[in-house]
Amino acid sequence: MARILLIAALVVVGFIVLGSVIGLIFSALKWLLIIGAIALIVSVILKITRSSGSRSGYSGN
Repeated sequence: MARILLIAALVVVGFIVLGSVIGLIFSALKWLLIIGAIALIVSVILKITRSSGSRSGYSGN
């Protein structure tokens, strides 16, 4: 009887730890996606501003 309870307790603790690890992994993926999206938006904005700045400096020659 004690072995069964010990195994059941280990299974419950295992699920709790597994849930925490999976939550941590998905949280890290979420932040990586957010940071990547911000970096992509900034790079696009910089490309747009650089290309429009070079056009405004065009003298027509």
